[in-house]
Parts: sequence; C-alpha cells; structure tokens
Amino acid sequence: MKKLILIVDDEKAARYGMKMALEKDGYKVIESSDGISASEVIKIKKPALVFLDINMPKVNGIQVLEEINQQESPPMVVIVTAYGSERVAVDTMKKGAYDYIAKPYEIDELRLIARHAFEKLSLEEENARLRSEIDRLESMGEIVGKSREMKDVYNKIEKVGPTDVTVLIQGESGSGKELVAKEIHKKSTRKDYPMIVMNCAALPETLIESELFGHEKGAFTGATERRLGKFELADKGTIFLDEIGDMSPNTQSKVLRVLQEQSFERLGGTETLRVDVRVISATHKLLLKEIEEDRFREDLYYRLKVVEITIPALRDRREDILLLADDFIKFFAVKHKKKIKSISSETANIFTKYDWPGNVRQLQNMIESAVVMANSETLGIYDFPDEIRNSNTFSVSFSNIDYNLPFRDAKRSVIESFEKDFLSRKLQENDGNISKAAEALDMHRQSLQQKIKELDMK
Repeated sequence: MKKLILIVDDEKAARYGMKMALEKDGYKVIESSDGISASEVIKIKKPALVFLDINMPKVNGIQVLEEINQQESPPMVVIVTAYGSERVAVDTMKKGAYDYIAKPYEIDELRLIARHAFEKLSLEEENARLRSEIDRLESMGEIVGKSREMKDVYNKIEKVGPTDVTVLIQGESGSGKELVAKEIHKKSTRKDYPMIVMNCAALPETLIESELFGHEKGAFTGATERRLGKFELADKGTIFLDEIGDMSPNTQSKVLRVLQEQSFERLGGTETLRVDVRVISATHKLLLKEIEEDRFREDLYYRLKVVEITIPALRDRREDILLLADDFIKFFAVKHKKKIKSISSETANIFTKYDWPGNVRQLQNMIESAVVMANSETLGIYDFPDEIRNSNTFSVSFSNIDYNLPFRDAKRSVIESFEKDFLSRKLQENDGNISKAAEALDMHRQSLQQKIKELDMK
C-alpha cells in the first residue's frame, strides 16, 4: 500500500513540523498551502491519508472535506483544529473524517493517529482483496482449469448457453456436472428465472413423480395439500435433472412427454399444465449401455442430448489439480479465517500423481478439512488422510522384478501385480461396490468376483 500523506495547512511552520515528525516514521509526505490547491493535489497524487487544517482562508477544511468525499476513491482524512474547537472537529467526523487532532499536539499523538489510520487502510485493502477473491471464485462457479480438456468444456458452455437446446452432461461423480449446468443457465436467456435442481437418485420412485410434477390434495396418503412440482417451479427457467440414469422407465416416459409437449398433470389432478422449461440433465452412467440393457429409453436419450458435454475426470487433467487446490485454499482460508497460503512441494508432488477417485469434490473436501485443522501457513502431507499419504501412483515397479525367475514366472508376477493394482483402484473408485466396479470395467459381476478370488484380494 502506498503510504503517501498530504498535509494541508496555510501555516508553513505547522506543515514543516508535521512533515518532519511523519517522515521519521517512513511516510512520504507532500504539502499544500490552501484548500483550492489541495483538491487538485489529491486528484493527481492520490494520497492515502490527509491531515486537513480546518481554519484556512478562502476555502476552509470543511469545504475541502465535502469535496474529497465526492471523489470516487477518497483518501482517509484527519482534521487538524485549534484547541477548543473539538466540537467542530467531532461534527466533521460525522461528515466522513476518520479522526481529528487539536493544536498544539504531541508528536507521539500525531504518529499514533497516522499509524492507526494506515492499519485501518491496510485492513480494508486486505478485506477488499479477499472479497474480490471470493467473488471471483463464486462468479466462475468454481469451474477451474487450464487444461485442453477443460478449455473444450468452456467452449461448449459458451456456445450452448445462449441457445435453448437440451444438454446432457456426462462425467464421474464429483467431477462438477452441476457446476457446468449452473454456468449454462447463467449464460442463457433464462438466467433471470429460476434454475431448479432435482437429484433423480436421491428419492424412491414413489416420490420422484410427486417431486417432478407435483400433486393435488388427497392424491395419496399423506398428501394433505396441493404441492407444486419441480417442472412447474422451473417455468420460464431451467430444470437440472441430476443422475437421470437412475430414473425409472415409468418416470422416463413422463419426462419425455414434458420434453415433447411441454405439458403434464399433477398427481391426482386432471388439469393439463403447460410450462416453458429448458432441461439440462446429467449422469455418471453410460446411457448407451443402459439402453442396450433396456434400463433407459432410447427416444428420451436423444431428446436429452441435443448437445453432450463430457466432464473429464480429475486424473485426466492433472495440470489442473494444483490450480484447483490453490483456489480452494484461498477460498477456505477466508471462509474459516485461517492464515493458510499454500501446500508444500512434497504435497504438491503427491497431489499431481494421485488419481483422485472422488474427483474435484474429493479434492475440495480434503482441502477444507486440512485448512480447518492445520497449524501452519503451509499444508503438509500430514495434514491429509492416509489415502493421500500412502498413495502410490502405480504399484508395479520393474525394479521389483526377480530376474532370477524364469521369464514366464516373472511375467506372471508382473501381470498379477498390475491386475491387483488396477482392480483395487476401480473398487476404491466405486466405494467397494462390486456391481458398479464391474460395470466400470466392462466385466460381468461374476467374472470380477472370480478374478478377486484368484488374486486373493480381500
């Protein structure tokens, strides 16, 4: 921060004494002998602090203060007044002055006021910077990345946002599908209307239809009053159907009708309601495979994916990992009032090699936890859980091969090590769920179970 002080006083001796005292504390001091020139000096030099004498000919200090306050970024003003005029000085504080000092004053008092003024300015500057940082993070929806893969995503968002087509967002859990949907909505002509979010995997089938389409009083046991559904609430705006791959075929057919006709009935109702809604959907499932196995309607799939956006997994855009980590540290340091600035080089190295099965959400949660618990300004590897500390990017190492073995036995050992590593990772990514891991591996469940047994994986 520029520590420039302007002294405005028509008495040369008064200006000289004040200047000598303040320069000893390292401040740069400039002078003005009247109120008229002071206003020009302030506009040109932009001092951070002004000591303004109240009793000056032609234009007095109060008039100068009023003019200063009309400037876009006014400096902090300390009124200098004669002894016995403190009441007038107090009135100027109501008009925006920071403080006042009465002549004759003690040098220590002058220095103390200047120091406190700059401490306040420094705090305000830091708060403004932090507010700006939070606004920046929130304005970009926390979608961060400089990788080619993310640039492709940004490009599609820019192109599809202003249109009214349906968008299908694909990507692993935690990769940021909802954030992309929000960015599309913000760039659309519907941005001034609501974006309603519906997680299709969070509710049982019996409740999903009520949530989507609403119900009339008495439609079912417990329906004690009319309730508006998500589609009705999203009228003229956007509805985001998250994890649409988990929606039942029966509900799929009703959503298809809304897409085709922009109309529906509440449960238990007879009135046909018309809505104007843009649909954005997302899933971590491979919908073409779901179609092959008769779990998802092909006609709905093509209605949903006029444009398809695929969010890359974090392990597929490793150059974004430290960029994301840095932004999360800044954000959570402000949120939790911690003086955390960065991660250690050792941690950074491990971060870029770790596979992040939970994607951006996992990174975000781990950073927040570490920021809350850390005792130093730099996050070290021991501020993170065992899964990070003990991670190994690839457990098969050619340096571990026993070259005394026959070729066939050595080859079998390497392959077995690879298979264990690969399957362990897929199981970890799917929370130990064998069915989901088998689907991700494009294997039958029984085949994966047999392989786990063969490899003695417990």
